[in-house]
Amino acid sequence: MPDLVSASGAHFPFSAVVGQDRLKLALVLSAVSPGIGGVLIRGEKGTAKSTIVRGLAPLLGETSRVVELPIGATEDRVVGSLDLTRVLRDGQAHFTPGLLAQADGGVLYIDEVNLLSDHLVDVLLDAAASGRVTVERDGVSHTQSAKFVLVGTMNPEEGELRPQLLDRFGLVVDVAGPRDVDERVSIVTSRMAYDADPDAFTADHRVAEDTLSARIAQARALLPTVALPTAELRRIAGICAHLDVDGLRGDIVMARTASAHAAWRGAVEVNEDDVRIAAELALPHRRRRNPFDDSSMSEEQLDEALGAGDEAASDDTTARDETGENETGENDPDGPDPDGPGTDGPGTDGPDPDGPDPDGPDPDGPDPDGPDNDPPGGGGATGPQFGATPGSGSARIRTFRAAGVGDGEPGRRSRARSTRGATVRDIEFGARTPVHLFGTVLSAARRSAGDGMPAVEPSDLRGAERVGTESNLVVFLVDLSGSMTARSRLAAVRDACVELLRDSYTRRDRVSVVVACGKDAYIAVPPTRSVDIAVARLAQVRTGGRTPLGEGLMRSVEVIDRAARTDPQRRPLLVVVSDGRATGGKDAARRAEAAADDVARRGVASVVVDCEQGFVKLGTAVSLARRLGAEYVPLADLADVGLAGRVRGVA
Repeated sequence: MPDLVSASGAHFPFSAVVGQDRLKLALVLSAVSPGIGGVLIRGEKGTAKSTIVRGLAPLLGETSRVVELPIGATEDRVVGSLDLTRVLRDGQAHFTPGLLAQADGGVLYIDEVNLLSDHLVDVLLDAAASGRVTVERDGVSHTQSAKFVLVGTMNPEEGELRPQLLDRFGLVVDVAGPRDVDERVSIVTSRMAYDADPDAFTADHRVAEDTLSARIAQARALLPTVALPTAELRRIAGICAHLDVDGLRGDIVMARTASAHAAWRGAVEVNEDDVRIAAELALPHRRRRNPFDDSSMSEEQLDEALGAGDEAASDDTTARDETGENETGENDPDGPDPDGPGTDGPGTDGPDPDGPDPDGPDPDGPDPDGPDNDPPGGGGATGPQFGATPGSGSARIRTFRAAGVGDGEPGRRSRARSTRGATVRDIEFGARTPVHLFGTVLSAARRSAGDGMPAVEPSDLRGAERVGTESNLVVFLVDLSGSMTARSRLAAVRDACVELLRDSYTRRDRVSVVVACGKDAYIAVPPTRSVDIAVARLAQVRTGGRTPLGEGLMRSVEVIDRAARTDPQRRPLLVVVSDGRATGGKDAARRAEAAADDVARRGVASVVVDCEQGFVKLGTAVSLARRLGAEYVPLADLADVGLAGRVRGVA
């Protein structure tokens, strides 16, 4: 559902969005208690993620705002920059605030936050941790307050979020389109009514919007007086301990969320229901240990964790009973309202604090592979599934890079020109080029020819060329023929593939997987930023049969050519995991040689991971590497520790 804005500039009303109760509740709780840390919204496209976030702004009060950070923004636009015109004209360093400072006291919204460049993620992490944005650049130091509620949306199929940034989001909500026919009809009806007359539609919901805004304000005012009993705090600690949540940020966020939920329902003390809501929203993404762990939490897992929390809370009650102390209860001696929250308090038209309909979206989120995206069977491959499983993370994979210096998106693999990194020389100044101060002063000095102190003029400006690192398109050509999967070799190859994919995840690459086995080669995973999806699809691939290595190289070239048309700045890196033997007819070896020569002529950077094992080796992978002009790496030497030991153990 695209963002909706009326002619007068009003967004689609927050209270008019049909469904998505859990998402609306998470946003409201973050508005009630900004210390929660914001909300990450994950889900498929067309689920009103952006519409709901933008509709929150009018509910936050006159002084609050929603500032959007475009994923393509420059660093200067985000953190602020010097006004060069005033510097040259007045001789004074005047600083223009960036988007982070503009969001101070409000909401910083990032659509497709998982696509945000790494250098902007670093800046965002600094601001989120300190509550300030600090610029130390070219001899100028400046700092401004930047306390904001961070809200981001993402489609997991387009790539994962860096763990450091994921941890900064207090709450996470997985959303999906409704499957109920009546709800879908209601959504379409609301959308058509808005399209027909946006201003009238907005006016019709003015009362509900005002009521919801007032309820948020009342909850904010009540929040400082909400009590968090020791028993409920022990319940929170017990839940986090049971789920092995790293650190104490999860405990703190849960405590703040439970208190905000109590204030939202008009209570003065946190109870077990508040803690349950907090666990559902604050903990799923904190259970993740490595890039391939599931970042959702099922109802069964939640119930089990809540059971551990109950035990921790009851321990506190037992201790109180033994010392003769009375447990603090609700102010109402009869206990909480059996009809549930919201019936007595203001704003009953707001989000349902009890969450969405249990018949609504799957709490585990959408199927990452989609309904109709099962990989092909491999054409003649009749062996077992490859069954790639999450790696242990103990291996340190050797770093493979594309040669030269590129101009691709920031990442952590190959050298590239960028706005960050080490300054290597001064160049002609441009609109997007940082100033090279020494080069500028030197240019002014040359122009003045030694006539006293040189005055810097606009024509003297020189830019700084900086070299950092970029991400690449890494195409994995995996040989899963019968010879590759014989005996214990399958486990070694599987570990190698998973660790290579893990390495691409940490380096922010796009990845694609081409499988060669059976009668032909095929593209098992088209280029994607989601390494999770690549691992999941590779696990379903059937192994065995012959080795159509030539066809695999040709399919890899097809992937590279197709990607170059849409993303020409991203350089490719081909990683061939094979023993180098081409089988499948008398011309199989010739086809492989011709395809390898074609890859070499194109200048594609490549690596051959030699999986040949045994005492007698044919050296076919070495010959393949020479034809490709590739770096040659025996499988046993792929990693320094962990994986290397496992591979040598089966060699």
